[in-house]
Amino acid sequence: MTTLSRRDVLKLALLGLGGLAWRPLLSHGRHSLGHGFLGLARVTINSIAVYQKPDYRSPRVDSLKRDQIVRILEAVTSPAGPRYNPRWYRVDSGFIHTAHTQRVAIRPNKVATSIPKEGWPAEVTVPYTQSWQRLPNGSRRPLYRLYYGSVHWVTAIKLGDQGEPLYEITDDLLKVPYEVYAPHLRLVPAEEMTPLSPNVPASAKSIEVDLGAQEVIAYEHRKEVFRTKISSGIPSDAPTDNGVPTRTPSGNFRVFSKLPARHMGNGDLVSSLEAYELPGVPWVSFFVDTGVAFHGTYWHDNFGRPMSHGCINMRNADALWLFRWTTPACQPGAFEVRGNGTRVWVHE
Repeated sequence: MTTLSRRDVLKLALLGLGGLAWRPLLSHGRHSLGHGFLGLARVTINSIAVYQKPDYRSPRVDSLKRDQIVRILEAVTSPAGPRYNPRWYRVDSGFIHTAHTQRVAIRPNKVATSIPKEGWPAEVTVPYTQSWQRLPNGSRRPLYRLYYGSVHWVTAIKLGDQGEPLYEITDDLLKVPYEVYAPHLRLVPAEEMTPLSPNVPASAKSIEVDLGAQEVIAYEHRKEVFRTKISSGIPSDAPTDNGVPTRTPSGNFRVFSKLPARHMGNGDLVSSLEAYELPGVPWVSFFVDTGVAFHGTYWHDNFGRPMSHGCINMRNADALWLFRWTTPACQPGAFEVRGNGTRVWVHE
């Protein structure tokens, strides 16, 4: 277990609420928060249009850039659609479609004073935070921007050059450590990772993935207990860079590996926001040995339409539910559990 000295604990008590750490964020938006709004949204791609009405055919009145944070004044279900996802947000300058947005919040956390020796999963609770790699000469270089709702494997607590509290994250794909401002992450309580329906026999649980309806349905004893919209693989049989088509394969499978966090993408150590790097993909349940999994998604909100490179994109809360409900059974604090688990039927 990684622990701090009494002196360091006192420093963390003074610094751990994160009051200093959130100054830069709202400079990326063009409005102060104020009152009378539903929440915040982050733009997840280079640019999205703001429309006069919640309708792609209405005039464009503004544009928003990647990682800009905007106030949501109203959530609208538009009769103008699109049919698969008619959800829009009214923001200060007009209406934006939800497709390339993420609902976010600003929730700084108290800093833990110890971390289990094997590490522990932690969730980002601010719109985004910067990670840094410590170089051999003691200097630091920026790495990935870590986004709200992503989950990372914390392996140590440190104090930075100015005495600020840092969590060391060990990247599960690259096996390299990097650092992040600790109050921006919440250590996930064990009770939030315990199995659901543990008394239901594993053989009585099954999952249906309906690619046509873009839905996942979970059953216990053939009775539906859960249903949600998803985004499956983009329907193309052309191989990607790793030689695997983006289409989600149909057939019968089983969940065989589950991890609370997974770095997906090319696996490059970069700070570019344009790189195909998705560190901290949360609540991952693999069911095809080519790397296809159910997992949480922090880079779009367009469920109901294929969007992925083959995996089943889900809202984070839905992916966590499935992670806890499926077998092999969860073991809170374990980096991975493996086994011949819940049956998965994928069909068009």
